[in-house]
Amino acid sequence: MSFLFGKADSSASKSESGMATQNNIQVRTPEEAVARIAYLASDVIISVQPSLGQDSAFSSHLKRYAARKDQSLVAKTESSVPEIQSVRHNNDPLLSVFTPIRSGRLTSVTTTSTILLPSIAHLYKLASYPVVIHVSLYPAHFPDYSVITAIRNSGWTFIQSESLQEAQDMAITAHALAVRSGKGVIHFFDPSSCSRDKPIAAEDTASVRDLLNLDDVRRYQASSVPESGIYADDGRVVVASDQPERRPSTTANGLADSTILSAASKISSSEGSEKSSQRSNSSAPPSVSPATTIETAPPLVTSEDIYKYVTAIWAQLKAATGRSYNAFEWSGPATAEKAIFVFGSDAGLFAEALDAAKPDDIYAKAGLITVRLYRPWLGSKLVEAIPRSVKRIAVLEQISRKTTKWGPLLIDVLTSVKSGFGGVETVVGHQLGYITPDTINQALRGIFQNLASEKPLQNLQVGKTSGPEDVKSLTLEQPKLETAYTKILDQLFGNRVYIANALNSNNAGISSTIAASPEFGFGSLLARKEHRQRFVKQVKQAASTGSFVTESPVNWLAKWAASAEDAQKAGEIADDVIARLETDGSSIARELLSSKGLFRKESLWLVGSDAWAYDLGNSGVHHVLASGENVNMLIIDSTPYSERAAADAERRKKDIGLYAMNFGNAYVASTAVYSSYTQVLQAMLEADQFNGPSVVLAYLPYFGEQDSPLTVLQETKKAVDLGYWPLYRWNPENENKGEPNFSLDSERVKNELKEFLARDNKLTQLMRREPVFAASLSQDFGTEVRAQQKRKARDAYNQLLEGLFGAPLTILFASDNGNAQSLAKRLGTRGRARGLKTIVMAMEDYPVEDLPKEENIVFITSTAGQGEFPQNGKPFWDAIKDNTDLDLASVNYSVFGLGDKHYWPRKEDRVYYNKPAKDLDKLLANFGGKRLAEVGLGDDQDPDGYQTGYALWEPQIWQALGVANVEGLPEEPPPLTNEDIKLASNYLRGTIVEGLKDTSTGAISASDQQLTKFHGTYMQDDRDIRDERKAQGLEPAYSFMIRCRLPGGVSTPEQWVQMDDISTRLGNETMKLTTRQTFQFHGVVKGKLKPAMQAINRALMTTIAACGDVNRNVMCSSLPTQSQYHKQVWACSKKISDHLLPSTTAYHEIWLTDDNNEKTQVAGNAVQDFEPLYGPTYLPRKFKITIAIPPHNDTDVYAHDIGLIAIKGDDGQLEGFNVLAGGGMGATHNNKKTYPQTGRMMGFVKVDEIHIACEKIMLVQRDHGDRKNRKHARLKYTIDDMGVDVFRSKVEALWGKSFEPERPFHFKSNIDTFGWQKDETGMNHFTFFIENGRIENTADFQMKTGLREIAKVHKGEFRLTGNQHLILSNVADEDLPQMKELLKKYKLDNVQLSGLRLSSSACVAFPTCGLAMAESERYLPQLITKLEGCLEENGLGKESIVMRMTGCPNGCARPWLAEVAFVGKAYGAYNMYLGGGYHGQRLNKLYRASIKEDEILAIMKPLLKRYALEREEGEHFGDFCIRAGIIAATKGGQDFHENTGEEEFDDE
Repeated sequence: MSFLFGKADSSASKSESGMATQNNIQVRTPEEAVARIAYLASDVIISVQPSLGQDSAFSSHLKRYAARKDQSLVAKTESSVPEIQSVRHNNDPLLSVFTPIRSGRLTSVTTTSTILLPSIAHLYKLASYPVVIHVSLYPAHFPDYSVITAIRNSGWTFIQSESLQEAQDMAITAHALAVRSGKGVIHFFDPSSCSRDKPIAAEDTASVRDLLNLDDVRRYQASSVPESGIYADDGRVVVASDQPERRPSTTANGLADSTILSAASKISSSEGSEKSSQRSNSSAPPSVSPATTIETAPPLVTSEDIYKYVTAIWAQLKAATGRSYNAFEWSGPATAEKAIFVFGSDAGLFAEALDAAKPDDIYAKAGLITVRLYRPWLGSKLVEAIPRSVKRIAVLEQISRKTTKWGPLLIDVLTSVKSGFGGVETVVGHQLGYITPDTINQALRGIFQNLASEKPLQNLQVGKTSGPEDVKSLTLEQPKLETAYTKILDQLFGNRVYIANALNSNNAGISSTIAASPEFGFGSLLARKEHRQRFVKQVKQAASTGSFVTESPVNWLAKWAASAEDAQKAGEIADDVIARLETDGSSIARELLSSKGLFRKESLWLVGSDAWAYDLGNSGVHHVLASGENVNMLIIDSTPYSERAAADAERRKKDIGLYAMNFGNAYVASTAVYSSYTQVLQAMLEADQFNGPSVVLAYLPYFGEQDSPLTVLQETKKAVDLGYWPLYRWNPENENKGEPNFSLDSERVKNELKEFLARDNKLTQLMRREPVFAASLSQDFGTEVRAQQKRKARDAYNQLLEGLFGAPLTILFASDNGNAQSLAKRLGTRGRARGLKTIVMAMEDYPVEDLPKEENIVFITSTAGQGEFPQNGKPFWDAIKDNTDLDLASVNYSVFGLGDKHYWPRKEDRVYYNKPAKDLDKLLANFGGKRLAEVGLGDDQDPDGYQTGYALWEPQIWQALGVANVEGLPEEPPPLTNEDIKLASNYLRGTIVEGLKDTSTGAISASDQQLTKFHGTYMQDDRDIRDERKAQGLEPAYSFMIRCRLPGGVSTPEQWVQMDDISTRLGNETMKLTTRQTFQFHGVVKGKLKPAMQAINRALMTTIAACGDVNRNVMCSSLPTQSQYHKQVWACSKKISDHLLPSTTAYHEIWLTDDNNEKTQVAGNAVQDFEPLYGPTYLPRKFKITIAIPPHNDTDVYAHDIGLIAIKGDDGQLEGFNVLAGGGMGATHNNKKTYPQTGRMMGFVKVDEIHIACEKIMLVQRDHGDRKNRKHARLKYTIDDMGVDVFRSKVEALWGKSFEPERPFHFKSNIDTFGWQKDETGMNHFTFFIENGRIENTADFQMKTGLREIAKVHKGEFRLTGNQHLILSNVADEDLPQMKELLKKYKLDNVQLSGLRLSSSACVAFPTCGLAMAESERYLPQLITKLEGCLEENGLGKESIVMRMTGCPNGCARPWLAEVAFVGKAYGAYNMYLGGGYHGQRLNKLYRASIKEDEILAIMKPLLKRYALEREEGEHFGDFCIRAGIIAATKGGQDFHENTGEEEFDDE
């Protein structure tokens, strides 16, 4: 029996003939055996260590092999040495697996079991990759197997070994099985069970090579899986490659026929699932030829497949070694009637005791069962393994953390034997404790006595409940808190940080509440502090009395001791001290070095949740604060803003921040990483430096573990903006410096905090020192001030109405974009002019109980969402829709609605057109109301939009009220147009200066909003929190977007750093690289707008004409491989940009001079500018110019008003440009009079004349463009109306020259080439993938910081690309190592992404763009992730398919030229377009309208599969869609709406 457990001498096997030894190497521990196999069978090994300076039982071996340059069997490196990545156990180790395994590198992990539970999310995503995790169970001597059972359903294969020899064999099995099955394998073992095993021979590499099957290995290494976010399931599943005849099951209903691995069953059970296999497995070829006929899709890997693979491996192993293995091992007589099933430490101890049983022992002739293949659980194989004579089984489970009454193994066994044909009648569960050789017989007697009884007891404890302490464990083990904040602690303090405890939530599943409590952690930290204090004392004694061999340690130790409590100074000196002690080598030096980690002052942290905010007086929080000890607390609050009311029922939850501030001796900060990453860093650094207790409150709201980062972001923004979670820092030490203790880092504070500040007399000080905060500090959500304003306005208005004698008319509006509100106000003005007593208000402000008292009432409402009332109409509608008491018999009413009948193209959706107005009209009639006029319906599709229907409805109202023919009505001024605004602006001045000085609002006037665009800035508001702010009575969260003017997208490193500073200090801490090759900042509040403009100009950049009706930023191909030629072309872009710049001095006066500078006072006729090119009204509409350098159309040359194609002369120099005119992307949904257009060829122009030719084209547009209809004002419509020849002749007439015939050129693509490239001068260039152009820091990816650090040392330049990416240009060879090191450090060198992702682009859309109808930048990455599995399955993983997404049809990301595009129609709904040209030369066409994600995936997946099977050699996706008849080709903008894939209805 003992053979099963490897206790027999290894000489009993056939090792001489098969697994021969390597130079007689003896392997002594299971960790060594495993490390050897992992090294041989991996490209990359993630070595999880207690710390980077402390080796694990695996890592010491791995590092030794790598240092010797031992070769791996599979590693595809130059020297065949695998890469060893050392990762701290608490630094999210499995995160390091994603990149190598997805890039085709076989990856294994060596670790203890402590990392498994915190890594569950990663485990589910990695289950369908051939990753092997070797797990040494923890704690040593008495491990907890519940860690394994807790993750048993994560989709991995689990294999157990129970001896030293088995550890070697199962390690080989695990790697071979991973390669054959394509799925992850976890090999787990208890190292203490091997402590009595004799050394074994090393593995035989030839046999390992055969078992691994290097053909399969190379096939996987030749593939790669598209990169995707680790927080989104990338949908990979694995298919079975070998399809032998299926053998019938040997049992009637065994699990082998029905159990499917979780990763696979998830697919087959859901018709709408996006998951699919990302590569063929095992012996399948890496790709499928277009000529191949595929008859059936390969089946998913099942549990039966796993069993088939593993038994084949074990058969090979047996042939080589003589050692045999089975899924379930039986030891004992074939006639046994009783058996034990052991799942725990040292089953060999039980085997030996059963072997040695005396005939009269109650457990004599009993059998033993152990599990080798734990998952998939093959119930039928268990039944086969157990002799039919067995009637009773005792199941022993070593599970410390039981979460259910019945143990997981007991349930498995019970289910299996009850469903099989075996003879088992009774199964009894036991909890296995710590057993020693002295107590094994006693334990067995108890087990079998209970098993033999008529009514055996379940869940009896066998052995001690705890084992011996692990002497190797130097630090307290605790559950790891998986949050962004602990990662930031790691980033800030590195090996200095010590977290004493961690608590995920109230229900974190922690076995010991004491171990996770602040009291326990506090005690632990005090012990650590005392330990270091003793060490400091020891150092001081050594410096004064110690006998060192050399003299230098004494001085350095004395110097260190003087600064021991200063973390920075102690850390700086520590390395020097350690180096001198190591050199000295004396006994005292060795003694000090044994605790060398204490030379660095630790940053001590307690980490917990908002559970600590209950009953503070009795909690450890109180003890920490009262102690005055220098301890830091990080407390995570996960309550979403949307659930705050329920969460804070009866105010049981206390504000820890206020509680701590009242102590007076604590540093307190309130932070939110999704609101201000920089503030989190600052708070943690200040907390660490504060000499006393510190409390850092950290907000991370989520509803469930599956929440996307977007949900967390939106909840955070609501909470911070509305004062529920204010951002602040409180530092009592500041008073000594004459600085305020309190720093407010967000706009608002909640009432409780305001009261505390007032009590403490700090509010008054702060308001005096920081007047900018006064308004927000002295109000509670702004409600009091706004309520007073409303009361005053209402009283004044009522007094005004008292003086009128006409009939009353109440006008209520519900508006989401201002149109309904404007109509209501205009109707009110006209009513008053007719003598009516009119009052106008939002529906939400109207008291519903007054409705029956009204005489005449009119409602004007727009349509929001899916036929819903706008936000300020919902409360009114909700109050009346189900009301049964309203009697409106004496009320006259009418309703007017604003909608768009083409917004809902499908017949089934037509009901949503103007639904609020129609529903309200019907309901009021049901209440008995009398119509003044039939419901009026305004339609955006009418010639004058909603005004057409309104013009018919309004006269009916006056007619019904008897005021239709009133004489002497004042003449109404015509609506103010953009042309009026420009003309009256005095060359773009307007009232911008006055608006910036107005601190009563965060906004500027409507006219100034149009004018500031010319200065490079748009006013926006945060739409994520718009509704919440409205509900609180606040104005929208106004801020400004600033766009730089950066010709050709070329920036110096110094400018990059300056732009980074601006975004951090004055913006929202992110930068956007735009599709027009420039920097864009968001979230700049009005008070910071002028400083931001000045900072940009100090960086020798400008923002003038970056927006507005002028020529905007001139683009230029980035072309990293031809730097000299690029320099010539870029010079032209700069020349054109400068030549077409507006001449007004308004920009300088408004933004670049101090407020006291007299030159800024421009009013009336004091200064009168002159615009030689533009004139006082500038251009009819925006004007865009770009330059492309063939063969790269990376700037979409066809999409612009002027597109210049650089032509190289025979001498290799720039000769001139082919000129395209009349491209443009803007359109309006369902308005066929608007369309995108590609540029038309004008001809060739030489380089020295190009700026003049551009000027003349622009001037013809200035004089002939449509200034009455802005939707028809772009150059494309001017050329289409005139005709190309007529337009060309007008340009030539104005120019006095003619265009030459176009020169030949050829484009190959319009995407960027990523990674390193070398130019003709020998300089190096690296193109970064910047997804959708967003530069930001997250807890997982320090992109912004990394680029800043690169810019600090870079000697060349940066080039922004037209696809929103970035090129690190002109890196000399001698600087390459430094750059590559920085790229790797900040994970910026990863371009191993799918071709689809690399070819994608998206506009900003929500939350800042006011025009957005749907998400874009924040959603496209998620959609691509859901498509990548399908791409990989069909061999398209690296295929470049240009996909673009915008939130509206204005086309900022140039969607109309993409091969596949999604253009926002409503929130979550998109129009889908197909057939664009891969080179950017052909427009796409509408394929489906208003589809949501499930429909998108249902269309795209079969289409991609068809493309993979039917495409011709070199055929791009857009071309295929046209050739295959899926969509018709668009010949030009004017047939864009013809022959679409889905006809939109037209009621005209």
